[in-house]
Amino acid sequence: MTNDELSNVDESDNAGVRVPPPLIYLGFLIAGLALGSNWARGEVGDQANLFLGLIVFVIAGVMAAKSVPRHKKEGSNIEPWKPTAKIFSDGIYARSRNPIYLAMAIAYAGIAIAGGSVAALILLVPCLLVMRYYVIAREERYLQRKFGAEYEVYQSKVRRWI
Repeated sequence: MTNDELSNVDESDNAGVRVPPPLIYLGFLIAGLALGSNWARGEVGDQANLFLGLIVFVIAGVMAAKSVPRHKKEGSNIEPWKPTAKIFSDGIYARSRNPIYLAMAIAYAGIAIAGGSVAALILLVPCLLVMRYYVIAREERYLQRKFGAEYEVYQSKVRRWI
């Protein structure tokens, strides 16, 4: 997020998340791959890991393709430092309140598997904790404030992740 974007943020109408969620996932993933992966050793790695990782990554891509464009189409911001225009409760959002973050976690796992990185897979746990308590908790408080009963009903019907 640039300084101009930060200065134009209405503090009262956003979740207050300042670190872009993709960077959170990327930081943990890079650390895990650097700590131990086939790629860090300059190796391509096991063909089975590459294939399985690719399949997992494609699943994440399908999930993202079902959720990300919806925000633009409906005129709602995807960035958590900008206002949310509406609650999506159908389609993939009827199964997960956070399908984009879930897709990022699955993509992360796919890359870790492809790279043969146990360290990256282990670091996915603290990454998900950061997402849950830094990003999602803030977003949930914001959505509760902004949408009240509508969001409470949605929360009661749809799980946070899956």
